[in-house]
Amino acid sequence: MTAAHPLPCIAIAGPTASGKTAAALALAERLAARGQKAEIISVDSALVYRDMDIGTAKPTASELAAVPHHLIDIIDPLQSYSAAEFVRDTQKRVDEIRARGAIPLLVGGTMLYFKALMDGLDEMPAASPEMRAQLDAQAAELGWPAMHARLAEVDPVTAARLAPGDSQRIQRALEVWHVSGKPLSSFHTTKNKAGPAEQMGLAALFSLEPNDRTWLHQRIALRFDLMLEQGFLDEVRRLRARGDLHLDLPSMRCVGYRQAWEALDILEADSSKPLDMAGLRERGIASTRQLAKRQITWLRSMPQRHAIACDAPDAQQQLLDAAMAAIDTAQQASR
Repeated sequence: MTAAHPLPCIAIAGPTASGKTAAALALAERLAARGQKAEIISVDSALVYRDMDIGTAKPTASELAAVPHHLIDIIDPLQSYSAAEFVRDTQKRVDEIRARGAIPLLVGGTMLYFKALMDGLDEMPAASPEMRAQLDAQAAELGWPAMHARLAEVDPVTAARLAPGDSQRIQRALEVWHVSGKPLSSFHTTKNKAGPAEQMGLAALFSLEPNDRTWLHQRIALRFDLMLEQGFLDEVRRLRARGDLHLDLPSMRCVGYRQAWEALDILEADSSKPLDMAGLRERGIASTRQLAKRQITWLRSMPQRHAIACDAPDAQQQLLDAAMAAIDTAQQASR
């Protein structure tokens, strides 16, 4: 990956709990020490939601104050946010950050967003509210597993990568089929032109990946326990109290939120029994581990990444040295 821009982008990806935020803040501090500013663009599909702070491990107030952050708290949990919107917003933020004389740092763990930046996006059929209403009516009658089975008949490639309960993505795939007559998978083609990341001058993509999964699993468990101590359940209770949110929304399907919501549903149905905290903890940690596994699988499909073992004692130092070298190389090439 090459770039010839005096203010090149640097990307830091990795599974949840791998140390991305700490590494990004340390890199911004290293740049500041030599008189260069940096700003962080979040590459995270959960951090976009307002009022979802604890369960998303959103950067703290001091971290947000230390370095300017973007694409955090930009939409309500009732809304959705697509990869196409992310690419558009990121390109705009990169231009604005550079106009302020700062280096953009793209940091997060939503691999679909990174893939959209690297490879670009195919032109997809526009949303059809009428077709979505029809599909919702059918799903209400048949259930989403049956809709998933229908999808498998017309688009087996997409169906194979979706869980039978993934209502939003199943609906979109069926919508595309009905509107265009073509399977969603047919729109996922290889791009010959430069992707948005190359157009933006991405100097390097660093990937924090564990050599020992046990190390990451321990960090995931510690993080989930900390979230519970910080009041995660109360946060979910406040979201439920709004009355307009439900489990079919992308926001409430975020890891941890779904498990907490379901646990509170059980409690509401039978308040004579105490909340099963042990079960909630177990399910929350298990789902986070599954997310981390998927993130690592996505990362390993990106040949342009520079992998760094996040469980190495000097992982952060390795990343800082490599990132600074990539920035210096890009800046020299731009002269």
